[in-house]
Amino acid sequence: MRSFAFNIAYWILSIGYGLTAAFAALAPGRGPASWVIRRYVKRMVQAMTLFAGIRLRVLGRERLPAGAFIIASKHQSWGDGFATYDQFDDLAFVTGDHLEKFPLLGGVLKKLGAIVVNSCGGHEARKALAMRAAEARAENRKILIYPEGHLAPVGKKFRYRSGVWHMYRDFDMPVVPLATNLGLFWPEEKYEKHAGTATLDFLEPIPTGLKKEEFMAHLEAVIEARTAELVAEAAGQPVSPAVLIDTPVK
Repeated sequence: MRSFAFNIAYWILSIGYGLTAAFAALAPGRGPASWVIRRYVKRMVQAMTLFAGIRLRVLGRERLPAGAFIIASKHQSWGDGFATYDQFDDLAFVTGDHLEKFPLLGGVLKKLGAIVVNSCGGHEARKALAMRAAEARAENRKILIYPEGHLAPVGKKFRYRSGVWHMYRDFDMPVVPLATNLGLFWPEEKYEKHAGTATLDFLEPIPTGLKKEEFMAHLEAVIEARTAELVAEAAGQPVSPAVLIDTPVK
C-alpha cells in the first residue's frame, strides 16, 4: 500500500512540477526554473516520508567546505538525487543523456545548468563533462556526480569512472565523498518502497593535489566502506564489502 500511494504521489508531483518547470524554462535566466525544481524536490522528499515512510537522516554537514566543491556520491536509488539536491540551495548535477528522452525535460535540464553527458562515456563524454562543469565552476556552484555512472544494487558496486578526478584536477576543487543506504528503502528504480530511516553521510573532503591513482583509490575506499557500514547498521547485519559487478552496456 505504501508503494502504491507513493508512486501515485510521485507521478502527480513529477507531471505537475515538470510541466510548470517547462513553462518556467521559457523565462529569462535560470531563476524561475530553478525555483520550481527546488520546490519539486522538497515535495518529493516530503512524499517519501508521508507516503513511503522513508525518513532521511543527514550526517556530516559540518564537514562541508566553504565555497564551491564537488560531491561524489554512491548511487543506489532513484531517490538519491532528490535527497541530495534538497540539501543545497543551488546544485549543478551530472546526469546521463537518458533523461533527455522524457518530453520537455531536455529544455529544463539545459536551463538548470545540468551537466548532461553521454551515458556510454568515451572522449566526447569527457569533453562535454569538462566544458559544462567549467560553466558551473565559473558560477561558483557545487557539483554533484555519481562516479559509478549507474545505479548499483545494495551490496554491489561498479567500476568508478575517472570523470570526477578530471574535474577535481582541472578546477582545483575539493571533493566531498557521500555515502548512503537509501537503496535499502527505495531500491534502484523499483516500484517497491520500504519504510525506515535512510542515511546520507557527507564524509571528510578530499583535499586538492592528489594524483589520479591515489585519488580514485581513496574515493572508492571511503565511499564503499562507509556505505557498507550504513547498510549493515540499517539491516542489522554484519558489515559486508560490496561486490564489483560488470558495468551495464547500453
